[in-house]
This record gives sequence, C-alpha cells and structure tokens, in this order.
Amino acid sequence: MKIPIQKVQQAALEIMHRAAIEIPEDYKNGIQTLQKTETGKLPRFVIHAMMENWEAADQDRRPMCADTGLPRYYVKVGNEASVEQGFVAVEHALRKATADATASVPLRPNRVHPLWRTDHNNNVGINAPEIEWSFEPNADWIDITTVHKGGLFGSDYRMLFPGDGIDGIKRFVLDTLIAFGKRGLACQPAIVGIGIGGSKDTCMQLGKQAACLRVVGDRNPDPKIAELEVDMMKLGNSIGMGAMGFVGSSMVVDCHIEVGHTHTGGMPVSIHSFCLSSRRATARIYPDGRIDYRTDPLWFTPYMRRETVAW
Repeated sequence: MKIPIQKVQQAALEIMHRAAIEIPEDYKNGIQTLQKTETGKLPRFVIHAMMENWEAADQDRRPMCADTGLPRYYVKVGNEASVEQGFVAVEHALRKATADATASVPLRPNRVHPLWRTDHNNNVGINAPEIEWSFEPNADWIDITTVHKGGLFGSDYRMLFPGDGIDGIKRFVLDTLIAFGKRGLACQPAIVGIGIGGSKDTCMQLGKQAACLRVVGDRNPDPKIAELEVDMMKLGNSIGMGAMGFVGSSMVVDCHIEVGHTHTGGMPVSIHSFCLSSRRATARIYPDGRIDYRTDPLWFTPYMRRETVAW
C-alpha cells in the first residue's frame, strides 16, 4: 500500500502551522524550571513575558515571534515505505506546503536570493527550503519534521585538534556563548546543540540537529557524552547571563551533543543555539492515510547512531 501524496502535503502544512504557533511542552517545562532558579530580576521578567506571549499566540493562533525563521524539513523514511508518485512528489509537496503556510499562518517571507536579493514571497527558492533525509529499518511510514530556526546568527564552528581535548571544547563553547550573549547573536534561554567530529559540513549538521531535533531532558546514550552534556549546560548557566543576555543565570535550557567519526588529525566542533521559540513539529504518515502528530522528532534512533558496518 502506498502512502497517499495528498496526506504528505496535508501533514506538512499542518506541522508548519503547529511549529510556528505552538511551543513544545518539553521546552515549556525547561523554561519553567529555569525560571525557578534564575537569579536576575530582568531575566525573570523576560521569561514571564515570553510565557505570556506563548499563551497569547496559542489562543489567537498566530506565530509567537514576528521573525518566523527559515522553515526547513527533516524526513525519516521507513525502509518499506512507498509513496504515490515517488519521492520527487514528496519534495514538491513540502515546497508547496511551505509556500501555502507562508500565506496562511502567515510566515514572514524571509528567503531571498543571496546576491540579487530577489524573492518569491513564499520562503521557497533555490535550495530552499532545505530537506534532509534519513532512513529507518523495519518501518513502512514516513516522519516529516519541520524546524523554523533563525538563519542569521547563533552558530559557530572551530577546527580544534586532538590535543585540545575536552577542555578545549569547553573553552570554545563558553567563549562562543559569551560572544552570543554580549553581541545579541542568539535568543536565550536556548537549547544548545554541539556537533563534534565528522567532516566540516557533517559537524555543522550534527550540531544543528542536536539543537533542533532533541527534546529538553534527553541525554545521549553514551554515558560519558551524557555527562558532558550536563556539564556544558551548567557551564553555560554559570557565565552570568540570563534571558536575552541580561545579567542572570538562565542562558541554556539544555545542551545536546552529537558526534561523528572524524579525521585522525583533527577535532572539528560546531555550536548551534536554537532560539527561545524552539519551533518544531513532527507528523508520521502511514500507508492507510493515518497521520500522528507530535513534538519529539525521534530523529536520533539507534540506527542513526550505528557505529559498525552491519546493522
């Protein structure tokens, strides 16, 4: 049985609306926990105003932020899945859903040609929206996740070396978070994603996926990496900055780390700060046309983190 392409477009449009308007419950809970320990008066005020804004956006069914970011997709395909008209049709459905959502949510049409600054007023263009693909064994469904992440700042990269070690990674992360806060390059409190290893492009992908596709409270299955995630979160909240860069202690809601085997001579590291809107939503489409919606992308499955040749 083939997954109906009409259901793919329906699901993609729906998650566009949900991501733009509804704050995921895990992020809400993380913010509420931070608010209880925040030491600064101004950051506490900002967090309170954020939560009031989320409630108003949900009630009015309007985007919770005027800058609706750069919509993108992450698609996980079951190995036994089959779609009407094939996967070119899936890409077409996702692009159309983006254009339709830009008009109906509405989303701010942020996408322009990098040189000529021309646009189609619908967040669709050359290589836009981005679509990343992964696969899953023993499944006949398709998961579609949309993430609306800001596209200007909140990311950085550094080629470290094996001798820099864990301390070198911590120094790079702290220096970067301080620069983000001082220069207003990220909207805190944020989920911080860190990519370690891989090639340069893979490292950047891993860091962004760590920030955008894992929920608050989720820990890496490697216990040493999980410990480092907690250490990084504590370090980020000890630099004296709180919500939106004001003096305080609530810069990081959570920290997630993903790794990839890399060249023996290097240790690339990337850092990505998801904004305080944390806009993500996921739909799973089954061959019988059923659609299940959720806010946890479930992107990093054991298959995604496989280490050896065989699965």
